Amino acid sequence: MSSSSVSNPALAFRRRQILKWVAAGVGLSVAGGVLAACGNSNQSPPSTSATAQPTTATGAASSGAAKTTLTFWNGFTGPDRPAVEGLVDQFNKSQQNITIDMTISPWDSLLQKLPTSLATGQGPDLIGFDFNLMPRYAQSGYLMDLSSLWGSGTDFDPSNFPDAVTTAAQWQGKYYAIPMNFTPLLMYINKDMFQAAGLDPSKPPQSWDDWVPAIKSLTKQQGGNDQYGLAIGEHDTIPNWQIFIWGNGGDIVKNGKSALTEQKTVSALQMWGDLVTQSKISPAGLGGADVDKLFQSQKAAMEISGPWLTTGFSQAGLNYDCVPVPAGPGGAVTAGDSVLMVVNQASKSQEAALQFMKFWGTQPSQIYWSVTSGFPPARLDLGNNSEIAKNQWVPKFAAVAKTAKFYLPQQPKAAQIDSEVFVPMIQQIDQGQQSADAATKAAEQQLNSLLA
Repeated sequence: MSSSSVSNPALAFRRRQILKWVAAGVGLSVAGGVLAACGNSNQSPPSTSATAQPTTATGAASSGAAKTTLTFWNGFTGPDRPAVEGLVDQFNKSQQNITIDMTISPWDSLLQKLPTSLATGQGPDLIGFDFNLMPRYAQSGYLMDLSSLWGSGTDFDPSNFPDAVTTAAQWQGKYYAIPMNFTPLLMYINKDMFQAAGLDPSKPPQSWDDWVPAIKSLTKQQGGNDQYGLAIGEHDTIPNWQIFIWGNGGDIVKNGKSALTEQKTVSALQMWGDLVTQSKISPAGLGGADVDKLFQSQKAAMEISGPWLTTGFSQAGLNYDCVPVPAGPGGAVTAGDSVLMVVNQASKSQEAALQFMKFWGTQPSQIYWSVTSGFPPARLDLGNNSEIAKNQWVPKFAAVAKTAKFYLPQQPKAAQIDSEVFVPMIQQIDQGQQSADAATKAAEQQLNSLLA
């Protein structure tokens, strides 16, 4: 990947790193996402008093002083790091009683040390990690019940957040997290390639009825210099095939059981599988980084991804836009992701931790986060904020917040389901090895076994 592509190859993608780490069976870790901690920013890094040095005491008070020091671990090592550091710095300066001592480390390092530290009671007071990680830790009793933070009229009013976020923050009917960020996906389109194919980029496809013909018209077999209408990630990537399933009204898991063999799921997989194997709209076997390369090199006219790509594509000089994923028969839908903040159940300073969470959820804090990181706000009441709107891309992503779905929320075995069931199933279909009917029947047995 060229340096002008995504702002950092490590951002492409955190899900790949975490899924592989978790699939190896390390500790309690489960699948993590990449969408949410990969923001782009044109802001200069703010000064911060947060330290990047590890600490060992949980909820330790400063020696000889009444001030409480809270340890906070997260993996925001990318371009969104200044936003986290800036908010921690603001909080530390806003009052005299609490100091946040923050450790930022790569996600794989964080997930390596976190299970043992929590099991021995030496973990941090606060943790930021992907939504897929939360159920396993909540199930194990390591997380504080945060239901008292959520309620009508508060900064964490459930009605003021996308359903995907409030669902992901819960385990067995209780809230164990707040959102640190939120990222829905949009479809990137190459405007020059659209015009060359006689398509108006100012009027992108709105439905599958328009989308499929457009994809086919943008696909050209040119003897080694092929052009693809839509680059689709098969593995080590953000959700693509899941969007096709949801867009047709299907699902992966429903009411605790596999939904893979439901007719709407099977027909979606067969339709898009045929588009890859027969119409050649995308190469088979693509990873997430491969998809980005095809789009940036103008060999693919479209891809589905998050806001972290905007800076790299703009720097590369692409003439592109970000538009909603066209609606399928099941309605408008896209994929989303979120990094959640949780509190260690063993923390001796839980009330202080709640104060920081309340600060994080305020409108000024969320505006600062969005402006600095380039991510849309998690709060639905800020999508049209004038400060946020100065970044041309943020309002576009914020506009699809209500249609975002999270992949395998509230599933403690999300990593196994993805790596052992879903990805192999997709590979069988989009590489033409099995029909969707056969592949989903085999996958459903595995999935139900894991869900049981």
